[in-house]
Amino acid sequence: MRPFRQTFQTLTGSALLRGLFAFGSAEAATRVIRLGALLIVARRVTPEIFGTAALALSVFELVRVLANAGIGQRLITATDAELLALCRTAYRLFWMLCLGVAAVQLAAAAVLAAVFDLPQVGQMLAALSLVYCVMPPGLVQIFLTMRAMRMPAVARIAATQNIVDSALTVSLVLIWPTAWAIVLPKLLAAPVWTVLARRSTRWTNSPAVSPASWRAFALMGPTILATEMLSALRLNADKLVVGALFGTEVLGIYYFAFNAGLGITQSFVAACNLVVFPHLAKTAASEGAAEFRKAFATGLAMLAPVVAAQALLAPFYVPLVFGETWIPAVPYIALLSLAALPLYAGSLVGAALRVESRPQHETLLTAAGSAAALTGLAAGAPFGLAAACLGYGAGLALIFLPAAIRRLAKPASPTFQTEGAL
Repeated sequence: MRPFRQTFQTLTGSALLRGLFAFGSAEAATRVIRLGALLIVARRVTPEIFGTAALALSVFELVRVLANAGIGQRLITATDAELLALCRTAYRLFWMLCLGVAAVQLAAAAVLAAVFDLPQVGQMLAALSLVYCVMPPGLVQIFLTMRAMRMPAVARIAATQNIVDSALTVSLVLIWPTAWAIVLPKLLAAPVWTVLARRSTRWTNSPAVSPASWRAFALMGPTILATEMLSALRLNADKLVVGALFGTEVLGIYYFAFNAGLGITQSFVAACNLVVFPHLAKTAASEGAAEFRKAFATGLAMLAPVVAAQALLAPFYVPLVFGETWIPAVPYIALLSLAALPLYAGSLVGAALRVESRPQHETLLTAAGSAAALTGLAAGAPFGLAAACLGYGAGLALIFLPAAIRRLAKPASPTFQTEGAL
């Protein structure tokens, strides 16, 4: 207990704590609004409609990860001398990448409509492909803001986009209670993020600066992309598996439980990753192990009470807040909430490995976690949805918790002595 006590004594006033507090506050405000939106949506649509929207959004999230090829992370770790040149190259790469991803999503939409006889899902995916045409103008600026450790600004941008998304969802569901009302706000809120991102940091694509070679992104990009793809597969393939095994109505219940349970804490996990990575990147190598323990302890202290409250209070607040229609989702909310703890552990270990220029190890860790989670889900599915949820969380814990424990137990050292250790 003494290391944790020392950790909290030294955290006050640190950039890490300010960043975590900013993102934590933004996520808290966002989640309150999202829960309010979910309350209205749950009372206006059926589980089947919810399941159709879930299928479209899950495929969208799987495809969207292709837009993150480690370009932004390379900007965060760049030296001052190479930064401007890298920014020019990154801007070009972002446009090429996003347009390519849009084409991939259009192809996926055509396959779903023609091969799997899901025309509505295909139409939704085709509409959401326009998101990638809006993203590039703000991507360089948002990563520069992260690099400068201005995490409160990043938090405000994300929160504003999410609030606009939730407000549009509520408005559309009230007048048009369909799957489109849940999906379309993702597209409509995208320009809000771009405008705010461009205003967060002053940067222009000046022709006076010679662009850097694309090879500057080659080392980090593929491995980070692979990691992000595996993470997205783990976070979204479960919906596809549930939909295939149980149908869209049960998928709707599962998706509701995911958003009401794990979705809340998962947002915090993602926020921690965004804060911790640039913080560790700016930390002296000799302080890396100590700073990781500080970050881990601080985030855990903020996350654990939320997880416990969600898991224990679900039987009481779900029927009261969302209505009796969603009572079947209660056990799944409790089980999925617990999965946030191993997800948090794996996320922070991955951030540390990325800072150490060992993204290939992060990829292996993520691959193992994804495989274990989906295997657990599939193994539990024959025994019912509750067993599938339990298997999903158990698979995550089996991989990510031991990796975090080994990392926390490491002595203060800039790098690992054993190449294969996580």
